[in-house]
Amino acid sequence: MWKWEGLWMACIRQADIRMQCKIYDSLLILPGDIQAARGLMCVSITLAVLAVLVSVCGMRSIDCLQDHSRGKNVILLVGGCLFLMSGLATLIPVSWSTHSIIRDFYNPMVLESQKREIGQALYVGFATFLVLLVAGVILLCRYAPRQRKDEEDGPYVPVGMSMLEQTPSSNSHWKSQYV
Repeated sequence: MWKWEGLWMACIRQADIRMQCKIYDSLLILPGDIQAARGLMCVSITLAVLAVLVSVCGMRSIDCLQDHSRGKNVILLVGGCLFLMSGLATLIPVSWSTHSIIRDFYNPMVLESQKREIGQALYVGFATFLVLLVAGVILLCRYAPRQRKDEEDGPYVPVGMSMLEQTPSSNSHWKSQYV
């Protein structure tokens, strides 16, 4: 007999009988780690959807902020942070469930029938964390070069010289251009 316990339902499969799954009847019968994992996964899904929507608004080809590149940079920064927070909200319940399964598996006091193995859903959870992490890092790295590019677009003013003090004769670039 094999037994699978997930966030939303429990399934049992006996020797030659097909698998039978049952949705949890009540939140009160669930252990605390499953309840926390369900909540964190809902938060993770919400943050990921919000991160996608925010990040789309920060793309160059979208006209949410017309030509305000600084505003789009901030939107990309917020989108990247939301992806990272979503990844963290995914990693916590997946790691927690994996830890409890491994702890119970090697505990001699736990009956053999109550020992569980790591299922495919946990591997999918770790892969999801990695995808969310990569998406967040890409957006944050994308923010950094655009920020530097915006700073370079401004006028060059030597240190200690204000815009009013700068004349064409004080800059060698101006001399070479007009001579």
